Amino acid sequence: MNGGRSGRGRRIVLWRHGQTSWNLERRFQGSTDIELTAAGLAQARRSARLLAALKPHAIVSSDLKRASATARELSSVTGLDVAHDSALRETYAGAWQGLTHDEITERYGEEYSAWKRGEPVRRGGGELETEVADRAAPVVLHHADKLADDGALVVVSHGGTIRTTIGRLLGLEPHHWEGLGGLSNCCWSVLGEGARGWRLLEHNAGTLPEPVLGDDD
Repeated sequence: MNGGRSGRGRRIVLWRHGQTSWNLERRFQGSTDIELTAAGLAQARRSARLLAALKPHAIVSSDLKRASATARELSSVTGLDVAHDSALRETYAGAWQGLTHDEITERYGEEYSAWKRGEPVRRGGGELETEVADRAAPVVLHHADKLADDGALVVVSHGGTIRTTIGRLLGLEPHHWEGLGGLSNCCWSVLGEGARGWRLLEHNAGTLPEPVLGDDD
């Protein structure tokens, strides 16, 4: 990215979807298309009002229901259209999908431990984290490239996909992506454009500290 731009530079806001019933059950969703709970919808409405104050210029969202419903709340406040892209979906995790955290550690303990150590693991026979970044990060950059010098893009996606995308855009080695930590439902991270590329300005912002529930803990 060009660091010689005028103004404060472009910003990318990566916003995790609201709460789902599977989040509460600590059940791995992956690419399963789970809807928001009533509480999740309320979270989206509250967060949308906060994000609207950032005066975003564009919104792009995963096409899964929990993300698109979250994005719709920001659209209704800002009047911006939402672009949807399946490349922003959560990590496909094969046999892990639908299982609780305890079931995963019981049935796939060695695989889970290897993933937590930062090793490249196809969880449940699904995608590698680097493959998620390969599909999601270019979409984010494509939409960011359309912004004006001081424009802001809101990306509505999923905990695991957001973390891998941030890791890729910051130029971190995949082994270190886990160190970014997870996002609580309807919280967000902000990347700003600096002289040497993208910088992490905020992480898991938007509320007082809350537990991280779901796919990226």
